Amino acid sequence: MNFELPSDLVSHLNSLDSFIKSKILPLQHSNDNNRFFDHRREYARTDWDNDGIPRKEWEDLLYQARNLADTEGFYRFALPKVYGGQEHPNTNLWMSSIRYYLSSHATYGGGVSLANDLQNEHSVVGNFPDVLMLHHFGSEEQRRSLIPARLRGEFRATFGLTEPDHGSDATFMSTTARRVGGGFEINGMKKWQTGAHHCTHMIIFARTSGKSGSANGISAFIVPKDTPGLRVASFQWTFNMPTDHATVELKKVWVPESAVLGSVDSGLAIAQTFVHENRIRQAASSCGAAKYCLDRSIERARARKIWGEGKSLADNQAIQFPVVELMTQVEMLHLLILKTSWEMDRIVAECRMSEAQTGKVKHPWLEIEQRLSDKVAMCNFWANRLCCQAADRAIQIHGGDGYSRQYPFEHIYRHFRRYRITEGAEEIQMRKIGAYLFGFVGPRKRELAAFDVKGKAKI
Repeated sequence: MNFELPSDLVSHLNSLDSFIKSKILPLQHSNDNNRFFDHRREYARTDWDNDGIPRKEWEDLLYQARNLADTEGFYRFALPKVYGGQEHPNTNLWMSSIRYYLSSHATYGGGVSLANDLQNEHSVVGNFPDVLMLHHFGSEEQRRSLIPARLRGEFRATFGLTEPDHGSDATFMSTTARRVGGGFEINGMKKWQTGAHHCTHMIIFARTSGKSGSANGISAFIVPKDTPGLRVASFQWTFNMPTDHATVELKKVWVPESAVLGSVDSGLAIAQTFVHENRIRQAASSCGAAKYCLDRSIERARARKIWGEGKSLADNQAIQFPVVELMTQVEMLHLLILKTSWEMDRIVAECRMSEAQTGKVKHPWLEIEQRLSDKVAMCNFWANRLCCQAADRAIQIHGGDGYSRQYPFEHIYRHFRRYRITEGAEEIQMRKIGAYLFGFVGPRKRELAAFDVKGKAKI
C-alpha cells in the first residue's frame, strides 16, 4: 500500500505551479488588479449600485486567467478528450489533489488569488458540471451547438433546482410545466440561481407529471434568459459579497420540445449526475483551505513575541492544542478524500470495462451513489465545517489583525460557510451517512438484514 501521490501527478502539480507563477500571478500583480484580492477585495469586486452583482472588471480579469489556463492546456483537464480534456483514468484523484494543492498553497492565498478564487468557483483548472450534463443527457443538436459555445464562454447557464419554499428535497418543487402548442409552458419560481446576472440560459427543473414528493415526473428545460415571462425578481445579498444568486420568476414561459434536456419526466437524474464529483472536489478545496489557515497560524504564533519576555505566542499550550486538534483532522481527512477519490476512479473504470464487454451503458454515478455516497458525504460535510473552524482559529491567533481584512481569514470563513448549506446541507449529508451505517440503504443493507433487532443472526 503506497500513500504517495503518483509521480506523474506530482509532475503535473509542478507544471501547474510553474504556469501560475509565470503567467497568472504576474497578471494579478499588474496594474491595480490586487485590489480584488487584498483588503479592498469585497468593495472592488462588488457593483454596489447594481444589485450587488460582480463588477465587470472583476469578471473580465477572471476571464483573462481562464483563457491563459486554456491556452496552456490546464483549464479543460477534467473534460472528455472530445472537448479538449485529458480524460485521465484517475480524474477524481487528480482533481482532488489539484484542488487541495491550490487551496493550501501559501503563494495562492488559500483560495484567494487569481489562480484559484473559490468565491466565484474560479480556478485555472475548471469544473464543468453543465458540460457533463449536456454530454450525458443532451440531444445530438444540444451537444453539437451548446458545448462548444460553453467552452467559448458564449453559453452560460444557471442551475434551476432550488425554490423559495423548498431546498434540500427537490421532489416537492412547485414549479410546473405542461404541454402547450408543441412545447411546454413553465410556471413557478426558482431561487439561488448562481450566475443569473450574466447567463444566456437557465436550466429549469419543473414537475411535468406525478405527485408532489415523487422523484419521477420532473423534467429539465434549457430556457433562454430572454424568453418572455422569465424575470429576475431579485438578487440575494449574502454573507460574502458580491452576489450572483438570483430569485427568478417564470410566468407562462413557453419553450419548444427541443428545449427538454434528457427525457421528459426523468430530469431529476440529471441533477444527480455530477453531485459526487462536485462534493469530493469541494471537500478537497475546503480541506486545503483549512490547512492554509493553520499553516499561517503556526507561522504567526512562532513569530509573535509576547509579554516582553522574549517568548513567542507558540510557547503557550493554549495556542498549540487547538491547532494540534485541527491539523490532526486535516491530515486524516486529506487521506480519506484521496482514498475516496481513488475508489471513485476505480468504479468509473469498472463501468467502462463493463460497457466494452456487454455493449450496455453503465452510468458510474449510479454505482458511486450505491457504493460510495456515504464516504463522499463524510468528506464533504466535515471538510466544510473544518475549514470554518480553522479560519476561526486563525482569526483568534492573529488577534485584531485576523479580524481585519488585511488578512484573508475572515474572507475564507465567510466564503466557506456557504458550503455547509449548499451542495447538500451538512444535516442532509449526515442523514445519508446514517442511512448507510445503519443499513437502511447501501452495501450494508443486505448484511444487516441478516440480523434481527436484538443483533442476533437470523436462523
